[in-house]
Amino acid sequence: MKAVQYNRFGGPEVLEVVDVPTPVAGAGEVLIRVGAAGINFFEVLMRADRYAVTPSLPMLPGVEAAGTIEAVGDGVDPRLLGSRVAAPLFVSERPFGGHAEYVTIDAGLAVPVPDALSFEEATALMVQGLTALHLLRQSPPANKTVLIPAAAGGVGSLLVQLARGQGASRIIALAGGRMKLVPVLSSGADVAIDSSRVEWPAQIREANGGAGVDIIYDTVGGPMAAAALPALAPGGEFVFAALGRFALSAADVEAMIGQNQSLRGFALLPLLSPAVLRAGLVELFELAANCRLRAAIGGSFPLDRAGEAHRLLEERRSTGKVVLAP
Repeated sequence: MKAVQYNRFGGPEVLEVVDVPTPVAGAGEVLIRVGAAGINFFEVLMRADRYAVTPSLPMLPGVEAAGTIEAVGDGVDPRLLGSRVAAPLFVSERPFGGHAEYVTIDAGLAVPVPDALSFEEATALMVQGLTALHLLRQSPPANKTVLIPAAAGGVGSLLVQLARGQGASRIIALAGGRMKLVPVLSSGADVAIDSSRVEWPAQIREANGGAGVDIIYDTVGGPMAAAALPALAPGGEFVFAALGRFALSAADVEAMIGQNQSLRGFALLPLLSPAVLRAGLVELFELAANCRLRAAIGGSFPLDRAGEAHRLLEERRSTGKVVLAP
């Protein structure tokens, strides 16, 4: 079968399509023909060896996929053949390899995908959907003013919609570039600010009547965290969900203490038992299938254009989820 691989760290050009053996469903597993596989920004960082975890080489990337069950292993109900399912590889024993024509996963981790949902949409609701869902469960937005950076991206667009549905009193969204502001507003934000302009930090308080926001959901990290911090209200909560990109200084944190502000970390994987994973995906899939949540697709590429897809994400030109469709 065809699969994406890289043998060294670097830019998008290190990605190549190679021939590898098609996996075989072992006992308790299913073999899935991949219809779509998601690309996440942390995978872009990982490819460049700029993530918190350095993968072993050669690397077959891809932590999430969706498709059709083509074979079942011993002990698996054969009636599952032909079923449309999501494969959240990131919680499995083999958490990578989704950017390929086929993947295997424990049958208990394969989650049914409603017929009303495309495979591309299902991939958008796995890592990114679960991140948005659990960020808001950890720090509920009801009756709060919230700031959502990168609101045109996969996680950000879902955060805006879910926060709106959960009763946020005001949603201020950041997006990099004027062209991204309209889709952010259509997702449910009250205000959309162009974060590519130097004056964006001051515009946050202006957009909130001069007051700070109650919660900042930071999925970007790096210099943006320190730039956004002055927009946090006294007693507010800064939720940091950008693993490997923490750039707040000791002085920043000390200033937060003086304002009775809290810094809260967020990591998705420790929250996901099999039961919690399944329940979360079922909830997200049902919301999307019933048109109560829109999983925006920012681009769909064949495997041999994986480098182009990575470049789109790396240069922050995408809106919504970027996927590979073998």
